[in-house]
Parts: sequence; C-alpha cells; structure tokens
Amino acid sequence: MAVETTISPETSAGDCNGDISVNNNRPRRKDLERVAEYPVLDKDGKPHAFKSLYTPTDKERSRIIIIFIRHFFCGNCQEYLRSLSSSVTPEVLQSLSPPMNICIVGCGQPELIPMYARETECPYPIYADPSKKLYAELGMTRTLSLGSKAPQYMQYSLPSAIVRAIYQNIKAGRDAFKGGDYFQVGGEFLFDDGEVTWCHRMTNTRDHVEIPELRKQLGLDEAKPPLRKTFSSGIRRNSSQLSRKLSDRRKSWSRSRDRTEKPSPDGSMMEKVKEDSAAEEKSERQSKEEVETSPP
Repeated sequence: MAVETTISPETSAGDCNGDISVNNNRPRRKDLERVAEYPVLDKDGKPHAFKSLYTPTDKERSRIIIIFIRHFFCGNCQEYLRSLSSSVTPEVLQSLSPPMNICIVGCGQPELIPMYARETECPYPIYADPSKKLYAELGMTRTLSLGSKAPQYMQYSLPSAIVRAIYQNIKAGRDAFKGGDYFQVGGEFLFDDGEVTWCHRMTNTRDHVEIPELRKQLGLDEAKPPLRKTFSSGIRRNSSQLSRKLSDRRKSWSRSRDRTEKPSPDGSMMEKVKEDSAAEEKSERQSKEEVETSPP
C-alpha cells in the first residue's frame, strides 16, 4: 500500500523539459476536504462541487475512477478515451458488485465538452476545470514531454494524432483557444466510498495508465482487451470498397463504349441505302451533263 502524503500546489509546479518525477501517493482526507467544494463545470457551464462526483448518494457502496485529461484537443488523451470506451463499457461497470463508474475532467472550457464527447465516442460524464486548481491540489503537474515509449492504447501513429488535432483546432474556429493548458497533464484517481484508494499521475503527455492496469483496478480481468476498430482500418476498408466500385464502373463504361462503337444491323442497312442513293444521284448528274454538252 502506498504511503499517504500531503499534496500541495508546490509539488505540481513541474519541469517542462522532460519526464516529470511525480509520486503516486494517495491524497489524504484533509486534501480531499480542501478541494471538496471546488467547482467542475458540465457542458452547459453549470458548476458542480467536486465532491459530488465521488460522494455516495445512498447507502450503497460508491466506487468511481475520475480520469483527469489534458487539453480538449490532445490527440493522445482522445485516443486513450477511445480505447477505454471500447474496452470498458458502462454496462460492464454496472454489472460489477458493487457497481463502478467513470467520469472525465479536462482543463479546457466547458463549451468544448460536446465536441470532445463526439470525437472520443466517450459514454461517460465529462466535466471541465478551467482553473486547474484540482490538478494542482491533487499533485498533477505540467510538461510537454512525450516520453520515450509509445503506450499500448495508441492504435494509430503520433503524426496522425497531430494532424487530427490540428484539424479539430481549425474546425473549432474561435473556440480553438478554449481547449486548455497544453502543458497540463493529468492522472487517474480511484474513489471508494469517498476515499482515494489508488491513483496514478502522468509523467509525460502520453502517460495515462494502460488499459489492462485500469481494468485491474476496476475489478475486471487483467487480460489485454481486444483491439478496437481504428480510424486507419476504416480508411483501408473504405478504400477497398471504393476500388471495387471504381473497377465495376470502368467495366460498365467499357461495355457502354463497345455498344456505341459497334454499329447495329439496322444502322448498317441505313448507311448502305444512303450510299446507293448518293451513287444514283451522281450517275444521273453525269448523264445529264453529257447530254447537254454533246454536239447536235
């Protein structure tokens, strides 16, 4: 069991030039009391006390993992939630005893939450902490380091993630500046009846806890989850279908051209009639000219 230590804002200052040295010690009760009333915002901008996300609302035991992500345009975090959503569904969590829940907290503005939910296909509640106070108080830090190893949850290349993020920024227009702090990294916290029993803090921008380990903490099997359908596989599948359609279209065009170029029997007969008629007219003109020019 990890040793509990007090988390203060100073421990989250961080160094932005490489992997950050952070601990995964659990926040103490007094740390949670300090942040309990901090507001998180829903997609409509309505504030909710942070404690409302993890405090039991009835007599049943309450368990939830709160995942703190980076800014709302981060391709790494988006890919993480896509993999998580395909591996751990709400139905699976509710079938556990006691049931589990997941919710997401980002550091951008709340008006971007609908876009983020749509891009990640995330079925879990998403909130925003633009002030980043929760990040600081719970010991999460700041860095732009990618880390030395690509995580398992990344199922397409880093350049693809960057291009996708750029496209989302352009598409967002003026909201592109509302995604949140690009240096801020997050982590995962497991709350059991209002107490943190396990946590993981990111040391670089891709350092979310791997899906098998998260499944273990959720009480699911430790086996590696099946690979989800990726964006690139969809492109390959659609490209293959498009190639077949184009091939069929070319064959259809070829058959149509052959029918056009090859004269029908009726067409050939009409051409013959026209040629014979023209020859007769020419012969009549020549005979007439000969009669007119012959001596009396």
